[in-house]
Amino acid sequence: MVETLSPRDRLLETASRLFYAEGIHTVGVDKLVTVANVTRATFYRHFPTKEDLVVAYLRARDVEMRETVAERVAAASRQKTMLAVLDFVGDYTCSPGFRGCPFINAAAEYPDPTHPVRLAVSDHRRWFRETLAGLAADAGHPEPDYVADVLFLLHDGALQGGELDDPQAVRATLFRAARELLGLTDPATS
Repeated sequence: MVETLSPRDRLLETASRLFYAEGIHTVGVDKLVTVANVTRATFYRHFPTKEDLVVAYLRARDVEMRETVAERVAAASRQKTMLAVLDFVGDYTCSPGFRGCPFINAAAEYPDPTHPVRLAVSDHRRWFRETLAGLAADAGHPEPDYVADVLFLLHDGALQGGELDDPQAVRATLFRAARELLGLTDPATS
């Protein structure tokens, strides 16, 4: 027996695909309910506004990224945890259908920093930067906050550059810069 998604989960899955591929503002409620095969009443029962669905989409992406980062870190040696996180970023930029960072994309569509969508973006970004700082501190780096700031900028640049330029070249540059920052100039040591 094939398990089917609940109407809420279908809406969330549909929104995740369409918002990322087409942009949040270009995807209307009519398209979401049609593709998810639910009624408008069902949509509004689960998400009182489209922005509620956008926030749920970003929160779900955040959970996925946190889980993936945790898996990558758990599989890496203590000295290479930051590179494991950047490996995830590099893999992501080279994945089929890659269209930039969903959080940066959402922020571009919602410029008000107090809007719930931007607050979800800020929560994710704060977690990621804090994760990098914690990993740098755990690895014994003398300036973990500086390392986190630089790696965070590299992350943002790679996620946008991977969409606009050659993703393989962006990935290679990301790793070279990270290795140099972390004092791992020999590619064999990373």
